[in-house]
Amino acid sequence: MARIALAALIGLVFGTGIAISGMINPAKVLNFFDIAGTWDPSLAFVMGGALVVTMIGYRFVLRRPAPVFDTRFHLPGSRAIDTRLVAGSAVFGIGWGITGFCPGGAIPALGLMETDAFVFVAAMVGGIVLARIAQTALVRPATAAN
Repeated sequence: MARIALAALIGLVFGTGIAISGMINPAKVLNFFDIAGTWDPSLAFVMGGALVVTMIGYRFVLRRPAPVFDTRFHLPGSRAIDTRLVAGSAVFGIGWGITGFCPGGAIPALGLMETDAFVFVAAMVGGIVLARIAQTALVRPATAAN
């Protein structure tokens, strides 16, 4: 129960930060990408601040032998830049550039009860489901061949 409560609290803090920074407004995000027009550099400051906090946080947290509510840290095991990473990043970037939403901003934006946020989150969930189905379909033939 404490693990769920802590996750909810962390999500609330993250969502509040996203809302305060204005990143739940897709127009603000899209203006960041409009370098030749109505460019708004505030997204770069939000990302830069997040990187600084993360770098400092990792320095402290990773000194511990394990997380508070788990037996080990779940960090990426590979540093390889492969097709899945590049394709996933491209899909994420294209979706973000088209809609102005990323998952971190879209979930808190649901609280504004705007249709665009609900459409984005529904499409995101659908994409996750389709990706899992496709991944399962691709893994089965490869496993059967071995």
